[in-house]
Amino acid sequence: MKWNDMGRSSNIEDRRGSGVGRMGMGLGGTAVLLVLSLLFGRNLFEDVPATTTSTGELAPADSAREEPEVRFVSFVLDDAQQTWANVLPKYGTPYRDAKLVLFRGATETGCGTGQTAMGPFYCPLDEKVYIDLSFYDELKTKFGASGDFAQAYVIAHELGHHVQHLLGTDQQVRRAQQGDPSTANQYSVRLELQADCYAGVWGRSTQQRDKLEQGDIEEGLNAAASVGDDRILAQSGRHVNTDSFTHGSSAQRVSWFRKGFETGDPRACDTFGSGGG
Repeated sequence: MKWNDMGRSSNIEDRRGSGVGRMGMGLGGTAVLLVLSLLFGRNLFEDVPATTTSTGELAPADSAREEPEVRFVSFVLDDAQQTWANVLPKYGTPYRDAKLVLFRGATETGCGTGQTAMGPFYCPLDEKVYIDLSFYDELKTKFGASGDFAQAYVIAHELGHHVQHLLGTDQQVRRAQQGDPSTANQYSVRLELQADCYAGVWGRSTQQRDKLEQGDIEEGLNAAASVGDDRILAQSGRHVNTDSFTHGSSAQRVSWFRKGFETGDPRACDTFGSGGG
């Protein structure tokens, strides 16, 4: 991906020096706990036994090693947010910037205690994206998704959740889930697939501005496929049960990212009206 080093974004909040951790939760359990906290308006993380950890000051060597990634994340963050600042008003909704928090291990959020095991996530209660940069190593080594556009997809997807928040989509979903808890997973999948589609809308804008290089879109599609529920469950040796999906299958995630990229139109990202398939 062609990108310009513009330094650190003013919307970056660096908390890599210290944190508060919680033990006893795997990736799936933590993600579900976060969703339930948002759904019921109660911080369910408080019910989990906690252990406090402090990583102290960020070591100079680590800071220097991660600085190129910080600059790249800054570029993607600012570029994607500028894209949405141009797009959303066309549909009657003003855009306001989200913040992106860099952390290590664990950190407090408006949605409870976030931790590295959760992967990158967006908290609508404080309008911030959270990411531990070590996730990018995991994305490459564990999920087989390498390349800078794969990394960019991650940020664009989380900002897609911010767009949903500004449009009121996440609030509508939570009301629907509360009205019929049996549909909670189905709505979660549709919400995630729409964020994938919104990431594709941003991807289309980068193509129009000649910022893509050969293989970039394939990197984005591979990243979307790598984090499908079916692939993650299969990798962990667990039974693949579609009823338990909360993010969508690899095929669904690729399909909706591609749709956003091919249309460049957020109105095409109606995963709810189409049934999320």
